[in-house]
Amino acid sequence: MNKLIDTAKKAGLDGFMLALLSMIVLAWLWPAPGMQDSPLHLSTVSTYAVSVIFFFYGLRLSPEKLQAGLVNWRLHMMVHLSTFVLFPVLALAFKPFFHSGEGQTMWLAIFFLTVLPSTVSSSVVMVSIARGNIPAAIFNASISSLIGVFITPLWMGLVLDSSPGPSSPGHFDLLSVVGKLALQVLLPVFAGIALNSRWGHFAERYKKYIRYFDQSSILLIVYTSFSESFGEHLFDSLGIKEIVFLGIGMLALFFGIYFLLTFICGLLHFNREDKVTAVFCGSKKSLVQGAVMSKVLFAGPEAGLMLLPIMLYHALQLIAASIIAQRMAREADFVLKK
Repeated sequence: MNKLIDTAKKAGLDGFMLALLSMIVLAWLWPAPGMQDSPLHLSTVSTYAVSVIFFFYGLRLSPEKLQAGLVNWRLHMMVHLSTFVLFPVLALAFKPFFHSGEGQTMWLAIFFLTVLPSTVSSSVVMVSIARGNIPAAIFNASISSLIGVFITPLWMGLVLDSSPGPSSPGHFDLLSVVGKLALQVLLPVFAGIALNSRWGHFAERYKKYIRYFDQSSILLIVYTSFSESFGEHLFDSLGIKEIVFLGIGMLALFFGIYFLLTFICGLLHFNREDKVTAVFCGSKKSLVQGAVMSKVLFAGPEAGLMLLPIMLYHALQLIAASIIAQRMAREADFVLKK
């Protein structure tokens, strides 16, 4: 049990998750400071903080490591097809089960989760624990974040344009959205990569404090997003039962993708290390990217509701992946001892 707790802490499942829940409770009790018309302008502060997050992310990305990761193209294709094709196709298959207006809005939030990029830190941590291909995990998780700037808005644009409703504007300005994300995400990342040789050691040395800044920024985004949602009474129809069912659905989604990837890896005769990397990197979704993109894609009270599935998935994927990674590590140690 102690090992499981330590693994979860390394992957980010610690006080941060309690802080996330606290931000939601605070937004429910005191939404005024996080509203758009608040004199504190917290939403604007969080927008600039996001760019700083991705600058430090780029600062820790070595161009040499990324270049070395290009070799294993079959593994890379598997991870990105899972992240940006398999996930959303599964969500589209279940769309007919969401009939009502509220159901359609919840499905849109779930679909938003499925088109997000893979997460970086926890994917690499889980692959490392399970004795997988760590360089490939770093490469895939990093590239996934960059690809998501283009693919996520493209998927959302296709769905929003074809699904008129309260959360779906009649049109979707793809170029405008990609442009905003490029300024907020891509530009800082590439600036960080360009300065890696000069300041990369600084980012590595103070990565613990940088992580605190990252988490504080995400907490601020979550607070402002949920403040708008609570202020507009968007959660009035959601009870404990609906949230529990949503959590069960998120677990089912994770294990569905996990077992599908395991099966496909067997068909493609991946070695053990590549299989581990494929199932962990291909089944994860990024809360950071979800928070960033929700601000751009859903500028208004809907942003909090859109974040609910990814927050649940983020927590549950870490718990499930921690258990699986520990089991894989024990199996690898047993084989080595034989």
